[in-house]
Amino acid sequence: MTAAHHIPAQPGDFTFDPTTVALVVIDMQRDFLLPGGFGESLGNDVGLLRTVIEPLAALLAAARAAGITVIHTREGHLPDLSDCPPAKLVRGNPSQRIGDPGRFGRILIRGECGHDIVDELAPIDGEVVIDKPGKGAFYATDLSDVLARNGIRSLLVTGVTTEVCVHTTVREANDRGYECLVVSDCVGSYFPEFQRVGLAMIAAQGGIFGWVADSAAVIGALDSAVSPTPAQ
Repeated sequence: MTAAHHIPAQPGDFTFDPTTVALVVIDMQRDFLLPGGFGESLGNDVGLLRTVIEPLAALLAAARAAGITVIHTREGHLPDLSDCPPAKLVRGNPSQRIGDPGRFGRILIRGECGHDIVDELAPIDGEVVIDKPGKGAFYATDLSDVLARNGIRSLLVTGVTTEVCVHTTVREANDRGYECLVVSDCVGSYFPEFQRVGLAMIAAQGGIFGWVADSAAVIGALDSAVSPTPAQ
């Protein structure tokens, strides 16, 4: 059996087996993170999301070195928008809407430059990319099958935004029986208050949805999994 490893976290240590844990990187796409993209067209400060890139790149490198499963997601739609509900198309009052021409191609349309993941976090060969039409990574995707096929029982969850796609995914994963740790400096929100409260909600009431830890703690545990301390 593979030895259990522990990550110091809130509300208590998160225990994982490197053979059954996956790193999930949610929606780190150009449309959301780059200046001039869809996120900025909604009036948001994309700089708040871009702070996630550096720590997440370090975590991604550690996960790859540890040989754990890595799964990326991208929110977006078919070119004819047949998988985009009308309520999503017309929400709010943005200067540009899903499917409109944007700085990086048609906004949130699969195959367009803006729909893809930022260069710093680009998937490598062998990593799964899940294209999803909704907020959660399970809805209308094969994520459940991917996790089952790889024997995954726990998730390290990262990406954007904390209160929307991250929360939606973690809540459903919790209902499906997965243990989730949200990496606090590897998730981001356009709203600092949403970031603070979103993280607090995960670990509240003894971990009602999961655990929260920073990337330094997670990387330390992953490094130990690769190079365990010799027995004394």
